[in-house]
Amino acid sequence: MGRVAVLSPFLLTSQVVAAEGEMNASKALKQASMVLAESPAGLQLRYLQTLTTLAAENNSTIVFPLPINMLESLGQKNRGG
Repeated sequence: MGRVAVLSPFLLTSQVVAAEGEMNASKALKQASMVLAESPAGLQLRYLQTLTTLAAENNSTIVFPLPINMLESLGQKNRGG
């Protein structure tokens, strides 16, 4: 029982540090989402950067989805619209 009493303050401290880390991470994610919400192009660039990082780390094939509205707009340009 004496051993548990010695570890208890250490465990409590580690839990507090972990909770503070989670709080800081959530604040950073909120800030990032607000910045990316202002610029859809920024979100697209971040997506491409993530794909580039994945491709460099894992030598694998990545399926890149294209939105349907993007394909439609390309078709209109080819038809002269």
